[in-house]
Amino acid sequence: MGFRLPGVRRASSSKSGEVAKGYLTVYVGEKAKRFVIPLSYLDQPSFQELLSQAEEEFGFTHPMGGLTIPCEEDVFLDITSRFKGC
Repeated sequence: MGFRLPGVRRASSSKSGEVAKGYLTVYVGEKAKRFVIPLSYLDQPSFQELLSQAEEEFGFTHPMGGLTIPCEEDVFLDITSRFKGC
């Protein structure tokens, strides 16, 4: 049981790892939880700040092989929950 945020999907553990067109996979938090987010989030200033933090911490080499966001999962969910209509 829980709640869903519009646009943010906790990715299932599918073997294919495919992501729908218009979406991006990111890894968040200490346990590197996988989320699938709309590409439109990239235009949001607060998400761009998260990307800057990722660049500072990891450069362009990310340990999970995908984009890793260096913040707690609850912070990520709080920030992305504010993106209405993205």
